[in-house]
Amino acid sequence: MSTTANNCDFSPMKKIIKEDIQQMIENLGALIEILDQDGDCLLGDFEKVKKNFQHIESSAATFYLNCYLSPYIERYTDLSLSIRSLSDRRHGALIAVERSDPLDSLLQPGIPIGAPITHSLLESIFYPGSPLHDGAVHIKANQIVSAKNILPLTGAQGNDRITGTRHRAAVGLSELSDAIVLVVSEETGKASFASKGQLYSVISP
Repeated sequence: MSTTANNCDFSPMKKIIKEDIQQMIENLGALIEILDQDGDCLLGDFEKVKKNFQHIESSAATFYLNCYLSPYIERYTDLSLSIRSLSDRRHGALIAVERSDPLDSLLQPGIPIGAPITHSLLESIFYPGSPLHDGAVHIKANQIVSAKNILPLTGAQGNDRITGTRHRAAVGLSELSDAIVLVVSEETGKASFASKGQLYSVISP
């Protein structure tokens, strides 16, 4: 990840990741030994290894996300709570967090909100059937600036994580600015964030 997060202490997360990777290496070593035995099907074990790796990736991405948001949003924990709740309920969402680069010229403006960030307000905006749930919420500092904004779509090809309009919009805006764009898939409940044209999973139900 190229986005800077200078205000964070990476030592605890690095320690956890190292321990998790070491455990995964030990598990893979055990699988190598089992391969010498006839008749054992390892497909279930491979699935466990894949899920363990996805968990490591998701935990690291969540840590980095909080580092990227905390210098710009005091109430980033409300944002995190909202994303988790929306993910659990499989309510689709798209949230653009403005950082150093102004976003006004990159958005097709939606409906002004002008309210402080709260997880209850964000969840109500993206509640299915809400008149504001289509499009993106624009957050700047500690304010929900507007909702129902249209973001530029990416033209990137070959990334299997970029599926659906919300994800293409998240990546598209992050290609043109230093914004952090959070997205929740209504099909799977999977939550991700886009930064510098890349998409990273933070919650996988």
